[in-house]
Amino acid sequence: MESGTQAFQQRSLSVKLWPPSHGTRLMLVERMTKNLTTPSIFSRKYGLLSNEEAEEDAKKIEELAFAAADQHYKKEPDGDGSSAVQVYAKESSRLMLEAIKRGPTVKDEEIADKTSIHETVFDISGGRRAFIDAEEAEEILKPLREPGNSYTKICFSNRSFGLDAANVAAPLLSSVKQQLTEVDLSDFIAGRPESEALEVMNLFSSVLEGCQLRYLNLSNNALGEKGVRAFGALLKSQNNLEELYLINDGISEEAAQAVSELIPSTKKLKVLHFHNNMTGDEGAIAISDIVKRSPALEDFRCSSTRVGTDGGVALAEALKTCTRLKKLDLRDNMFGVGAGVALSKALSLFAGLTEVYLSYLNLEDDGAEALANALKESAPSLEVLDMAGNDITAKGAASLAACIASKQFLSKLNLAENELKDEGAILIGKSLGEGHGQLNEIDMSTNAIRRAGARLLAQVVVKIPGFKLLNINGNFISDEGIDEIKELFKSSPDMLGSLEDNDPEGEDYEDEDEDEENAEEGNELESKLKDLKIEQGE
Repeated sequence: MESGTQAFQQRSLSVKLWPPSHGTRLMLVERMTKNLTTPSIFSRKYGLLSNEEAEEDAKKIEELAFAAADQHYKKEPDGDGSSAVQVYAKESSRLMLEAIKRGPTVKDEEIADKTSIHETVFDISGGRRAFIDAEEAEEILKPLREPGNSYTKICFSNRSFGLDAANVAAPLLSSVKQQLTEVDLSDFIAGRPESEALEVMNLFSSVLEGCQLRYLNLSNNALGEKGVRAFGALLKSQNNLEELYLINDGISEEAAQAVSELIPSTKKLKVLHFHNNMTGDEGAIAISDIVKRSPALEDFRCSSTRVGTDGGVALAEALKTCTRLKKLDLRDNMFGVGAGVALSKALSLFAGLTEVYLSYLNLEDDGAEALANALKESAPSLEVLDMAGNDITAKGAASLAACIASKQFLSKLNLAENELKDEGAILIGKSLGEGHGQLNEIDMSTNAIRRAGARLLAQVVVKIPGFKLLNINGNFISDEGIDEIKELFKSSPDMLGSLEDNDPEGEDYEDEDEDEENAEEGNELESKLKDLKIEQGE
């Protein structure tokens, strides 16, 4: 017992967070490349980098951040490296923001056009999230006073307006509202008392009433029904919206009904995002009324909204009118089998679907099979399929495999946290290979997969050109199986994800405290980097 404790202490003390592995560094480059090429308020202002330029920038950023962090680490060689990790993440974030603000490289003849584009965007979201008072508003909003300005897009996100600052902004917004096409008022009343926040929203709404917007973002404002109705004047005057974002807004049943009631027309709507709200079934029914009136919809997100079977069925029925849909995200709801089957009838109509996110919906085998069968006959250009966390077994895997086999443009497959076991993993593995040259990422973690299933998956993906990552962590692979898999990846070890949580015995760890402590130490670096975001610093 004493020697075991001693060994554990030695193992714990030997954990070093710095330097990161080569795989971790590559992972960070990939994530930064994705950040740099993802459309945002920054890209609308500064331009969007190409994949090639973003990847080149990401590699340089990582090298500079690593050098800075490594130099810092050398000053504390006896430490565990945690402060070096912080320097690594912070420096990466700072350099990313610089790259985005620099924008894409342009030729001389394009500079004039690029400058004129920049002058159409007025954005005060940079810097720390903070309150703004009347005096600061006078100064920071000064460009809106310039006669003949050509601003068509404004972003007041990340700055909290009180009534005094709102009164400064109101006449300035009124002076430019006829030329505005995009308005971002996300997270612009944070920390204000409800009564003041509602006054501010009413004021902005009345001032902007009548402007013909294509883009409106009211996310992260804890609106609720009162907040939605405070924006009533603005919403009622919108007939040409193409993008509407109501993310993390406390959209309850009543609030969803208010949105449906207030917007007169959504015929041109292409993007509609409700995420992280408390919508529930009745609220989903109200949202489905909006969806029914949006035949041009291409991107619909209603994830993490507490929607159950009835609401899921209502949304599924409404989506049948949206035959142009390209991206569908319904993750993290409580649909169940019934809503899954209903949704399958809508999916069969989406010929242009490229991304579908249906994880954590309680689909089980019957729901998953219905959806897989529908997708098999539609969506020939599907690139992303996510059905993680749905209690899918080998029974459901057969239909999934047939669907996957038909998707030659598939680039990402996520079936994590199901119950596929070896039989299901082998079926999925055999559906891949030739004809899947675009595939670069597979997540089959936490599926009770053993040696045979894991080995076949590995044998398949190592032959796919350009493949980047196989995640089979959290399974029940024997030590011999692990050795076999590592041998298969010996020429490209970065393609194989971590296997730290694999359990060769096929059982949960009995000593949960020890497991949690080891996991916390061993994964601290990953956790610090996995959610790396661009900090809007100075």
